[in-house]
Amino acid sequence: MEQKNNPLHGITLEVMLNHLVTHYGWEQMNERIRINCFYENPSIKSSLKFLRATPWARQKVENLYLENVRK
Repeated sequence: MEQKNNPLHGITLEVMLNHLVTHYGWEQMNERIRINCFYENPSIKSSLKFLRATPWARQKVENLYLENVRK
């Protein structure tokens, strides 16, 4: 099933997170999305684990990614 209207189709959470961390850095990520995995000992691995288990946080990351790539 194609998802022509889904701007996130084919983009993994890891790709989004790497893009955002490269663009903003962990400190800015924490300021934009207040979650401990961006503040306390941040890493891609720990953030992915948390975001995959926490739908509301994943949604915030997806929204920030879409906002960033649409600029």
